[in-house]
Amino acid sequence: MEILFGIISGVISSLGMGGGTVLIMLLNIFKNIDQHLIQGTNMVFFIPTSIISIIINRKNIDYKISKIIVISGVIGAVIGSILSFKINSGSLKKYFGIFLFVIAFFEIISLFKQYIFNQKENNN
Repeated sequence: MEILFGIISGVISSLGMGGGTVLIMLLNIFKNIDQHLIQGTNMVFFIPTSIISIIINRKNIDYKISKIIVISGVIGAVIGSILSFKINSGSLKKYFGIFLFVIAFFEIISLFKQYIFNQKENNN
């Protein structure tokens, strides 16, 4: 089962759509593992999948923007790691659920705006 989870998450991750989020969800639903352990496992999963994706997509990377995002991301990772140790597993699971809900909400709004834009463009 873990092999299937890894393949699914790897494919989604290499498409740039957050395979780690899917991995966390799959491990949570089907394996009932502690949220802290799942999120730590996701961090280990992220390293090799990111390296492979970077190598394959190196022509599609804006390195100037990437440097800023990487530095900011490292700072955010330190802060997030410290915070996650202070949050109990049940609350961490709830926060992750809220995070997924917020992402889904904004994706739906984005699709709706794109649909409206395309409708206006087609009517002109």
